Amino acid sequence: MLPKTAEYALRTIAFLASDVSQAAAADVIAKKTQVPRRYLHKVLQDLVRAELVSSRSGPGGGYSLACGADEVTILDVVNAVAPLERIRHCPLGLASHTSLCPLHQELDRAYEATETAFSRVTIGELLRSTSSVIPLCDVSLLPGDATSPEST
Repeated sequence: MLPKTAEYALRTIAFLASDVSQAAAADVIAKKTQVPRRYLHKVLQDLVRAELVSSRSGPGGGYSLACGADEVTILDVVNAVAPLERIRHCPLGLASHTSLCPLHQELDRAYEATETAFSRVTIGELLRSTSSVIPLCDVSLLPGDATSPEST
């Protein structure tokens, strides 16, 4: 249902929100989130443009969450990279369709429900989940962690 770009953006935001103590290099983000490095740059540019992520160049630079994880909803992230498009008028441009046909009304209701659901959940809530499964990326493999391959 979601484009890959939105999935990649959600993984990136979840990773950045999991450790706000330091900026992360694009190479680290790509590895930990399994987002292709070349595509990650596009995603990061969109997230920076949407003011969800900030970037710093130079030593100690990298990418970090621009605001608190409790301030960012799933909808914010999705709309930053691949906005959900509601159906406002006939996609076919049919002159006889002065209002949405039953099919497009139902599709728009589904988009509205998705929008509503995504706006209710913050990244912070996802990260505080009591599930044993880590949301969207394996944050237990942060650089320097005892379980990280880089530390062995």
